Amino acid sequence: MGIENLTPAEGSTSNRKRVGRGQGSGTGKTAARGQKGQKSRSGYKRKRNFEGGQQPLAKRLPKIGFTSRLVKPYVINVEKIKAVAELAEITMESIRSVHKIGAGVTNIKLVGASAKDLASKIKDENVTTTGK
Repeated sequence: MGIENLTPAEGSTSNRKRVGRGQGSGTGKTAARGQKGQKSRSGYKRKRNFEGGQQPLAKRLPKIGFTSRLVKPYVINVEKIKAVAELAEITMESIRSVHKIGAGVTNIKLVGASAKDLASKIKDENVTTTGK
């Protein structure tokens, strides 16, 4: 027995229906499309998600989720990272020298109980504190 001797199981395959081939075929004249209507015309194409006038499922379900385009600042708690509070003047470069920050960070926000006291030391517009 080889691959050339394989055949499909009995009754598992059938010839496709050839429509519009004369009255004797049983599917002549209107080619099994019915008499009139949009679906009987040539070039008919149903829209994706169309449910026959019923509100489509995608519109019936609740819309969830939101992604803000605003860049969130990198938050540093000065209570936990004492080295930032001990800097003479606070800029992006001085914070990077004492604390590891990724290259993509553009804004820094200092938070904590003693963060208000650091407002006078800040010399960079990209560094802010809570409650100036």
